[in-house]
Amino acid sequence: MRVVLKLGTSVLTAGTDRLHPPRLVDLVRGLAAVREAGHEAVLVTSGAVIAGWEALGFPPRDRTVAEKQLLAAVGQGRLMHRYAQIADIYGMTVAQVLLTADDFRDRTRYLNARTTLDACLARGVLPIINENDAVALEQLKVGDNDTLSAFVANLVEADLLVILTDAPGLYTADPRTHPDATLIPVVPRVTPEIWALAGGAGSHRGTGGMHTKIQAAEIATRAGTPVVIAPGDAPDALHRIVQGEALGTRFVAAGSRLEARKRWILAEIAAGRALLDDGAARAVRERGGSLLPAGIRAVEGSFARGHTIRLLAPDGHEVARGLSRYSSADLSRIAGRHSREIEDVLGFTYGPEAVHRDDLVLL
Repeated sequence: MRVVLKLGTSVLTAGTDRLHPPRLVDLVRGLAAVREAGHEAVLVTSGAVIAGWEALGFPPRDRTVAEKQLLAAVGQGRLMHRYAQIADIYGMTVAQVLLTADDFRDRTRYLNARTTLDACLARGVLPIINENDAVALEQLKVGDNDTLSAFVANLVEADLLVILTDAPGLYTADPRTHPDATLIPVVPRVTPEIWALAGGAGSHRGTGGMHTKIQAAEIATRAGTPVVIAPGDAPDALHRIVQGEALGTRFVAAGSRLEARKRWILAEIAAGRALLDDGAARAVRERGGSLLPAGIRAVEGSFARGHTIRLLAPDGHEVARGLSRYSSADLSRIAGRHSREIEDVLGFTYGPEAVHRDDLVLL
């Protein structure tokens, strides 16, 4: 299982105005336990601004963009240093990945980010992700790390997104003002009624509240990833959730990740075409195989790596549509060649397939 864990500032501080080392140790230990159980983990963390505020002696907070960027610049390194120190105790190597909204909007940057995270996971490295608040312009920001965690879950095709917060989950009403409010254990679908339960913003320490968490749940579940919102102070919360324990509120995925991916591929306008030989067309159409460069006779159109292209049989009929692993210029150079020749021709390789079967929809 591939799990994305999101930790908010309120969890990292344990309700105080500074990072809480015992809580950090508990949370990193939970990540280590999940990894030892054979799962892959990605961490999306807040906390840079509060770490910077602590380092500068808690100056008055005026919440201007410049001040937040300053605090993030000071605090991000300190936050990562603490994570790295604790991770070393459990034999984990960590990697810092700072993202902005443009990394999800631009296809090339999106694919490069995914390649980096896949490489980290393949090598057993724990990626620790935060928004690049120190340089991101306001209009280029994702805005909050709940939403960022949903984007990351889609990016790495996670099996589960866990958002740990200072609340036990989603309630039928605000439990602070309604003592009779009850926890909602399962949300089959995010409806207007669920949105009405979101309430206001989070604490003064963080940027999110239940509203941003429901927004993240809607984004992730639509892409096929279930989401759990659970209390960050619960002992072994992450490990218990991954083991299937009913903790907090679970948002049910709307179909599988593969179904969501196929809907997205079909909805996108094709940027080009690959003309296949008869053998490649049969392999794709009848055996559900990937498209290899050797089976491509010609490439038409101008497209970048990761864009959707049409795959045409020799008679001109479209047999499938998929995401090209190479740009049109590169694909033209390797068309008709064996996969082992790709690196010799291009000087690099994104893998042996022109279109991987997981990125391909039969028509």
